[in-house]
Amino acid sequence: MKRLHFLGYAVFTALTVMFFLNHFNKPLPSVRDSKTLIVVTPNGPNTYYIKDAEEYAGFEYDLVNLFVKELGPEYSVKFVMTDHVADVIPELLDNKGHIAAANLSITSERQKKVLFGTPYQIAQQRLVFHKDNLNPPKAINELTGKRIVVPADTSYAQRLQKLSKTIANINWHEDKKANTEELLEQVNIGTLDYTIADSHLVSILQNYYPNLEQGISTGDPEKIAWAFPKNVDPWLYEKSVKFFSKISQDGTLFHLVDRYYGHAKRLDPLDVTKFLSMTRSTLQKFAPLFKDAQENTDLDWRLLAAVSYQESHWDQYNTSPTNVRGLMMLTEETADHLGVTDRLDAKQSIMGGARYISQLKKRVPESVPEPDRTWMALAAYNIGYSHVEDARVLAEKLNKNPNRWADVKTTLPLLNKPEYYANAKFGYASGGAPVIFVESVRTYYDILQKYAAPHTSIFPSFSLSK
Repeated sequence: MKRLHFLGYAVFTALTVMFFLNHFNKPLPSVRDSKTLIVVTPNGPNTYYIKDAEEYAGFEYDLVNLFVKELGPEYSVKFVMTDHVADVIPELLDNKGHIAAANLSITSERQKKVLFGTPYQIAQQRLVFHKDNLNPPKAINELTGKRIVVPADTSYAQRLQKLSKTIANINWHEDKKANTEELLEQVNIGTLDYTIADSHLVSILQNYYPNLEQGISTGDPEKIAWAFPKNVDPWLYEKSVKFFSKISQDGTLFHLVDRYYGHAKRLDPLDVTKFLSMTRSTLQKFAPLFKDAQENTDLDWRLLAAVSYQESHWDQYNTSPTNVRGLMMLTEETADHLGVTDRLDAKQSIMGGARYISQLKKRVPESVPEPDRTWMALAAYNIGYSHVEDARVLAEKLNKNPNRWADVKTTLPLLNKPEYYANAKFGYASGGAPVIFVESVRTYYDILQKYAAPHTSIFPSFSLSK
């Protein structure tokens, strides 16, 4: 009797376990059947983040949306968010998503668990420390005795594990709670000596955390790719291969990389430090005027503030040797055209500059998408629209895309070379200056988007991430 009771209990337990396993590990409907691609990704500056209110951005976010668009108009995407990169592959293997688009490096350890798709970026791991560190390691063998903290179960931890087999006494720790950005922030404020991160991510975050310094690489570069379960639907995998082949050949991938990383290394840490300080002081005085200008032009007040800082460092009395004046550094001719009677009046200058940028954007052909349309308008703000058009014409002659800022910013500097400006409609131009201007504005704008709240305009604002 007891034996039958035990067997009955065992059968009940087994059935219960099977129920829960089937319930929680139930395979996802195929993308072809459901018409919905489910993507696992971590919240982060180079993957997926909330930009403003319900507006989303991120390199992986844009890349995935391009892929879904390629699948067809009947397809949609759903993102499954994780707090840490270490959670991405477990979530994928737990049938929470069809793919993982998470800035994942291809490592031998990860390849045992998942199937990687076509690589689309290269990552270089670097040691990161505070800029006041007077004795950072100059070679790998100098890591001995240094305290290094990295997020748990990441490619950084895997790399340190390998190094520890050949270098004695590497003092490293895997933090199970912190992500890479949190550890970089700790280095920035001086509470952590060292961490390791991919160089392209550090380049972005140095504009928010100016005390960060990149040091030695910890090994060979790694390729980044999307991850799939090993039992992935061959149809979905093949679609991804064709997608990456297409965007690599037609320049889409190049332009997307430029959108997120092309301007990241433009500013000196001292410039960033000063800018962050002034956002907490001087900017507060002029912020209401920038917001008023947004109400009138539908240009994000933070973009206008970034332009103003690049032009005048928010000095309303700034005057150049060529008599360009005010917060937006308007020429006398432009001021007259805009009806600005006093360029040193902050309200007139900001409103005039905003209206001028808005006018320039309208001159840019409709074939130019955002955010490239805005960057070209800003280049025109700096050097004149005619020279931007010359650069676009030159881009087309050189088999580049005249509708993409990533290509036009390579042809603008050529307008100071006789072999190019001799055939340009508007002749010589110091084309390097607008490139520096736009890339600097982009960086300041990024910083303001992180630290300053958006302003709800009476108009629906355009999105620079679309």
